[in-house]
Amino acid sequence: MSTATDVNKPKVQPRPSGRKLSLAQVMIGVAGLLVLISIVRLITGADGITSVGQMSTALKLAVPIGLAGLGGLWAERAGVVNIGLEGMMILGTWFGAWAGYQWGPWTGLLMGVVGGAIGGLIHAIATVTFKVNHIVSGVAINILAIGATRYMSTFAFEGVEGGTSKQSPPVESLGSFSIPGLSTWLDSLNEKGWFLISDIAGLLGGAMTNLSPLTVIAIALVPFTWWALWRTSFGLRLRSCGEHPVAAESLGVNVYKYKYLAVIISGGFAGLGGAFLSIVSASFYLEGQTGGRGYIGLASMISGNWMPGGLAMSAGLFGYTDSLNLRGGGVNVHALLLLLVFLLVIAIGWQLWSKRYVPAVITSAVAALILVWYLLTDEVPSQFVTATPYVATLLVLALSAQRLRMPKADGLPYYKGQGK
Repeated sequence: MSTATDVNKPKVQPRPSGRKLSLAQVMIGVAGLLVLISIVRLITGADGITSVGQMSTALKLAVPIGLAGLGGLWAERAGVVNIGLEGMMILGTWFGAWAGYQWGPWTGLLMGVVGGAIGGLIHAIATVTFKVNHIVSGVAINILAIGATRYMSTFAFEGVEGGTSKQSPPVESLGSFSIPGLSTWLDSLNEKGWFLISDIAGLLGGAMTNLSPLTVIAIALVPFTWWALWRTSFGLRLRSCGEHPVAAESLGVNVYKYKYLAVIISGGFAGLGGAFLSIVSASFYLEGQTGGRGYIGLASMISGNWMPGGLAMSAGLFGYTDSLNLRGGGVNVHALLLLLVFLLVIAIGWQLWSKRYVPAVITSAVAALILVWYLLTDEVPSQFVTATPYVATLLVLALSAQRLRMPKADGLPYYKGQGK
């Protein structure tokens, strides 16, 4: 028997119902994708899409995005949205180059982390203590970072040998290394053009050739983040602040402290990503150097479902598509149009099996248009090659939207003692 109280109860918004993929399912999916890529390479003759050089460049481009994404992950798991990742990366590029050209690259990396952490501290003060809207605070930090670095560059770099008001003097390189023997063997195996084997060799060879020490550190930070947040009591308390801060406080967790720590660590990760750009990628600071990578890192974190592994895969996808702009872009992206057709055909089969006929018809039309485009051209325009990373990011976000689950209290203001 229903009552007035039952009728007036607020309706609970349903959470995304997508079932979480297991590690085995993810590995099967990756293996299937590699098979499709290998088939596309054999059909099109575009050997560059899985070459060692292509994969090495992709890894280098993915690292700063992945570090920014890890920064966003730490903040949002504690319930603080960090749109200010771009500004924190900018601070990291400037502080990294400023300290790097004077005291060496390793000091530069440390100062890059400090610069980003300063941005994180400002964001924490604004959002946690003063309850400023997280988006407004993040945008303000981005603007502040642009203005501050431009002002500081005038005094720090102008008049110094090799420096200008928009560029720092050159920074000493951290150096690079390849895995002895193994990288050469994988490179030669990749050049043979064998089905699947050469493609796997290209993927592995890219991860073992011309590596910066910071690249190795950045890769190690992905499993470290998973361990710290999901396998330690510290991580449990931090994540509880992003899921249910009232319950966390009732169990003795200092919610403010954990939010502050998370956002400062978040800024440090973003600052390290910025320092990578000014010390490893370019060996100098240049105004506008981040190029929106902080925003892409945030998108990678979201499409990765607020998980380190998913984030790393999304960052890798962006790095790979971005690398196409540097190595045989028009031809390689044209070959990937055929891969996209294959993926859409699989999606059509899934939609028909699920009896979703209208989406299947729409997907079929899109697949047909892309196939016609592929058949009637030999390569894509350079403008499309430049836009490919951003198009790929939007596609991943759109296709993964139904499976995403953000922390329940993400972006919500919290007042100490509000559960009493």
